[in-house]
Amino acid sequence: MAVMDGCESKYRTPVPEERTCPVCGKEVEVFTNRGRITEETTCSCGYVFQPEEATPLKVERKED
Repeated sequence: MAVMDGCESKYRTPVPEERTCPVCGKEVEVFTNRGRITEETTCSCGYVFQPEEATPLKVERKED
């Protein structure tokens, strides 16, 4: 269903983003998905950007 993929596929595709290393202050390119880091990335100084847990797109309603 490629036609229906348009809206949701943008949330699944990682986007390169520049983040500042908290140790040395250099700019490091990390891949993010909806603002969260998707894979482990290491700065040249040795600091490791850890992947962050993704939040689900849908929120299930709790029935009382």
